[in-house]
Amino acid sequence: MTDQVSSPYATDRTETSGAAVGLIVFAAMIMFMTGGFQTFAGLVAIFTNEFYVATPRYLLEFDVTTWGWIHLLVGLVVLAAAGGLLSGRTWARTVGVTLAMVSALANFAFIPYYPIWSLIIITLDVFIIWALVAHGRDIAV
Repeated sequence: MTDQVSSPYATDRTETSGAAVGLIVFAAMIMFMTGGFQTFAGLVAIFTNEFYVATPRYLLEFDVTTWGWIHLLVGLVVLAAAGGLLSGRTWARTVGVTLAMVSALANFAFIPYYPIWSLIIITLDVFIIWALVAHGRDIAV
């Protein structure tokens, strides 16, 4: 007879933590919010060019309409990734982390135009990255 010894490094996980799944669903909802915020900020910049006023002589100085299109596109892709995340798709975790990083970088460059808004979105992006990296595997189907 042979004895089966279970490895402490076994990856066969059958039970997931309810808290971990709750964090991922919460991160997906935050992604929906940030995607909506990005889309809204982009539409405002596209249609109301004078709403945002930049500080002079900033390193990443773009036209406000350019920032509007950047925020609109990032926001729409974040919304799509959030939908994929809620359906338990593996690709959505990777895309979600990547988009949260892109969103944080874009909002860092957008700080001179709307500082408090940008810092709030960066904070939400950091939470999304943490939740998807730390607990993203728990919601996979």
